[in-house]
Amino acid sequence: LILILTAGFVLAFVFGALANRLRLSPLVGYVLAGVIVGPFTPGFVGDASLAPQLAEIGVILLMFGVGLHFSIEDLLAVRKTALPSALLQIPLFTAIGWAVAVWLFGWSHGAGLVYGLALSVASTVVLLRALETRGLVDTDKGRVAIGLLIVEDLVMVLALVLLPAIAGFFTGAQAATPVELAKTIGITLLKVSAFVALMLTVGQRLIPWILRRTVETGSRELVTLCVLAIAMGVAFGSASMFGVSFALGAFFAGTILNSSEFSHEAADQTLPLRDAFAVLFFVSVGMLFDPRILLERPLEVFITFLIIVGIKSFFGFHIVNRITGSRGTGWLVSSTLSQIGEFSFILASLGLSLKMLPKDGHDLILAGAILSIIANPLLFALLDRYGARVAARDSSPRVCRNSRWTCRSRSMV
Repeated sequence: LILILTAGFVLAFVFGALANRLRLSPLVGYVLAGVIVGPFTPGFVGDASLAPQLAEIGVILLMFGVGLHFSIEDLLAVRKTALPSALLQIPLFTAIGWAVAVWLFGWSHGAGLVYGLALSVASTVVLLRALETRGLVDTDKGRVAIGLLIVEDLVMVLALVLLPAIAGFFTGAQAATPVELAKTIGITLLKVSAFVALMLTVGQRLIPWILRRTVETGSRELVTLCVLAIAMGVAFGSASMFGVSFALGAFFAGTILNSSEFSHEAADQTLPLRDAFAVLFFVSVGMLFDPRILLERPLEVFITFLIIVGIKSFFGFHIVNRITGSRGTGWLVSSTLSQIGEFSFILASLGLSLKMLPKDGHDLILAGAILSIIANPLLFALLDRYGARVAARDSSPRVCRNSRWTCRSRSMV
């Protein structure tokens, strides 16, 4: 345990700092650190049995952080643009990924479903970093992009709940009759509904009360332990009592705490530990990645990359532009969607553990994620250049052909 923690943190720091120096997302460095200590590269090999358990803790704290920053008010403010955009794009990109996986790669329908879902969701971490560096978080365009990814995250949380329920029908472990499939999904949704009802009735009163009483003690250590106990306890309890995923329990624990007046203090107290275990999650994902697929299946890697960066950007721009009527928002969202990240890793790992996704599919998703995160700053740089060119054109007067009066060109943004 000490050895894998030391190797994971040291290599993640080295490669994360190198990626940051190259103006890439540190996520690329964390995954590459996992590749270095994985079984597919020479040298030190980390403990393959401990890494998934550390990764599970990372997923719990990662999803807890997503819930802690989830705001219904922010989502409602952009519901007319973000909600329809996300609900149009997710089925479209999932269908495209499924069609490519089944018809071109020759995979099963279950593998195609996981592959399509993984390619349909972008990384919130990568998006926020890109928006923060450009000062776009508090702009209208930034709020639409963030709201769209919040909707995507919510849909993926539901997918994480339903995939284990339907996995048996795709792997042949259960008879795939429509009635039994509907029954299984119905039972799963009832369990989720019971858990949500319990959290909204008991949890919404009990959890903030516990946190409030702990904050009143004035002990920072107790506050940190309280928040961690809530996150881990709710996640484990939801899985044990209701059969739902750790991720859903942790997400709801975060959303409940978000409504408390001490939510910011809870976020600050747990941020270092959440970041540390999130890094271990990305390292463990890299340990499962076989880099030989880049040489053995370059065409499949290129197709995966093309779907993420090319097709998603193209359709994302036109969908958002049609809904919002703003080319600038369309360009920003299309650049936002041209990468995949943490939820794609979680879906790929879950699909692999459920035997829905082949090992090559897991490697293709990871390769597409790494390449798209590397390419994403280049797309944002093109967006910045486009915005500067439009701004320069708008600020310089030009003479109208049909009039002797000076006029200014209309902005496309």
